[in-house]
Amino acid sequence: MSVTTDQMTAWCRAILGADGALRLPLAEQLEQIPRLAALRDLPAGSIVLVRGDVDCKPGAEIGAGDIRLRSMLGTLRFGHSRGWKQVICGHIGRKPEGSLSKVRARLEELLAAPVAFVEEWLDEKSLTLTPAATEAIANLPNGGFLLLENTRRYAIERVLWKAKPGDLPKLAGDLAKFAHEIATKIGTHYVNEALSAGSLDTSTVVLPAAMSQAVLGEYVAGEFDGPMRRCLETELVVFSGLKIDKLDDLQAMIDRGKIRHVFAAGSLAVALKKGAVELDGGKFSLGVAEDAGHSDKPYYIPPERIEQARTMIAKGRQEGIEFVLPVDFVLADGRVAAELGPGDQQFDIGPATSELFARKVGEFIAAVQARPAGSPPAVAFHNGVFGMFEDPRFEAGTKKFIGELKRMKDAGIEVYIGGGEGGTALERYGQPDWVTHCFTAGGTVLNALGSEPVPYLVALRRRAQER
Repeated sequence: MSVTTDQMTAWCRAILGADGALRLPLAEQLEQIPRLAALRDLPAGSIVLVRGDVDCKPGAEIGAGDIRLRSMLGTLRFGHSRGWKQVICGHIGRKPEGSLSKVRARLEELLAAPVAFVEEWLDEKSLTLTPAATEAIANLPNGGFLLLENTRRYAIERVLWKAKPGDLPKLAGDLAKFAHEIATKIGTHYVNEALSAGSLDTSTVVLPAAMSQAVLGEYVAGEFDGPMRRCLETELVVFSGLKIDKLDDLQAMIDRGKIRHVFAAGSLAVALKKGAVELDGGKFSLGVAEDAGHSDKPYYIPPERIEQARTMIAKGRQEGIEFVLPVDFVLADGRVAAELGPGDQQFDIGPATSELFARKVGEFIAAVQARPAGSPPAVAFHNGVFGMFEDPRFEAGTKKFIGELKRMKDAGIEVYIGGGEGGTALERYGQPDWVTHCFTAGGTVLNALGSEPVPYLVALRRRAQER
C-alpha cells in the first residue's frame, strides 16, 4: 500500500497521541484488532513480515535466555505449516551496534529449520533494501525463514523515540518512503509477535500504516486476552522501582476502582511515605532524592511528584485503599534506618518492613479465604524489585518478598508478575510455579495496565479501522 506524506503525518500524530483522542479501555482496543487467524487463507508462497520479540541473549542451551524467542514459535510454525515465507525483524538492546547473529542461531535450533540472515539490509541514504536483502527474499523457499539484522542499527527505526508532533512534517516523508519500500519489496501482510516491543520503533508503529493486513500474533494475543485482562481485576498491587513516573501508572490502576491494597517500595514508596506523613502533620525527608542538586539523577523526586503522592494517599484513604509503606530502609553504607538524613539514599527496604509486608499479606490471605464459597479468585499484581537487588547487600527485601508471592499463590490467589526485574527476581529467588503467570515484558504491561497506551496496539487498531 502506498502512504502519502500527509497520511503518514496523520498516522504518526495518532501514535504520539497528538489528536487528543480519548484512550479506549484495553478490552475495547483488543476487540478491534485482528488476530493471526485472519491470515489463515493466505496461500503458500505469501511473504509475511513478522515483527518478532528477538531482544534476548540466548544462553548455552535451549531454555536459557530465550523465552522471548520461544514465545514466537506458535506464530512461526503456523506460517510454516501454510508455506508462508516469513521475514522476521526486530531489535536487540538500545544500541545500534547490537547484533542478532546469536539469536538467529538459537531460532534455527528452536525451529529445527534453517533461518537465513541478512546483516546489511537497508541503504540508509536511499531508504531502499540492499541487493543482499532482495536476493535473500527472492531465494526464500515456501515455509522458509529470514531474519533481518537489528532494526535499530538504522536511524529511521529510531526517529520517533523523542519526536514531538511538531517534528512530524519533516519526518513523515522519509517514514512514508521507508514504509512503502518495505511493503513493496517484502510484503503487505504483517504480524506483531513482540509483546515487549513497547517503544516507538518504526518497525513497530509505522510499518502497519503501509500494510493491507496487520494482526496480533498468537502469543501476544493470548497474553492480552488472558493474563493481562485478569490483571485488570487486581485487588492487591505491589509497586516498586527507581522511576518516579510510575506514580502515573499506579494512579491509573487505582482509578479503575478494583485495587484495595498497595504495597510500595523504592522511589515510589518514599514519595508516598512523605505524602502520608505530611497528611498526618509530620515531616519526612527523602534524603538526596529531594535535593535539587541531584535533579539530573534518575532517583530525584521533584516537589510536584510529592504533591501527586499526597493527593493519591488522601483520595485513596477516602476510598478505603490501604497503603502499606516501608517503616525502615537499608542505606548505601548498609545501615538500617527508619528515617533518611539529608545525605542518605535508600537502596532496599529494611527487615521491619519485610515483617510488615508479610503480616499484611497474611491479613489479605485471611480476608480472601473468608469470602463465601464460589467467590471469584482474588488477583495480585507485582511489579519491580525493592532495591538494588543485583548487589547482594541490597537483595534481602526483594528475596524475602518473592516467598510472599508463593504464599499468596498457595492460598488460591492469582499472582501475576509484570516481567522485567520482577521476573528476574522470581527466576533468581523462586520457581516459575510460585506465581500464576510472569509476563516477558515489564514496560508493555505497565502501559497496558497503567497511564499510557501500548503504541503497537494503537497502530494495529488504526490499521484495522482504515481498511
